[in-house]
Amino acid sequence: MSNVHVMDHPLIQHKMSYIRDKKTSTKDFRELVDEVGMLMVYEVTRNLQLEDVEVETPITTMTAKRLSGKKICLVPILRAGLGMQEGVHKLIPAARVGHIGLYRDPETLQAVEYYAKFPADIEDRDILVIDPMLATGASAVEAITAIKKRGANKIRFVCLIAAPEGVEALQKAHSDVDIYIAALDEKLDEKSYIIPGLGDAGDRLFGTR
Repeated sequence: MSNVHVMDHPLIQHKMSYIRDKKTSTKDFRELVDEVGMLMVYEVTRNLQLEDVEVETPITTMTAKRLSGKKICLVPILRAGLGMQEGVHKLIPAARVGHIGLYRDPETLQAVEYYAKFPADIEDRDILVIDPMLATGASAVEAITAIKKRGANKIRFVCLIAAPEGVEALQKAHSDVDIYIAALDEKLDEKSYIIPGLGDAGDRLFGTR
């Protein structure tokens, strides 16, 4: 799984233990997801290109490094992806934000797009698709397919927890997409919940059931 990056940083793993804990309140859960999203983006953006710029310090003039005009777009998958968006956006405040909404067809059980809104120049941007969970992979696959149909081809997927089944499905459908996760869990249960997982991320983020 050369394109799968599991982040084992101690701070991420520490915070993930509280995210998994069923006793964690909605407020704390939301804050922790935000913080882990922010920590993960350091690794996700490791390969962004830099360029030399001349900077005048209070002492002298020097050559420093800045991002070389890379255009980034964050695409949270509604609704749970919104929980990670703010933390990522804090570190990349100039990034544009697109949104994609999907629902599961009760007959086919396939993910169906019901909403999509992206920057006009999405084909020129590096795309970070964000969603806390990668379970069956159906939503991630459909979201990335929809983004590619709009012309984008530089896409990375970022999530907190993934099941092996979801990773396999996403790799099979989009082998060119790097996958960044904070934890690779054991399996899916008969209801397609990740085991051991963290429950329903959307419900825990927004206090619904």
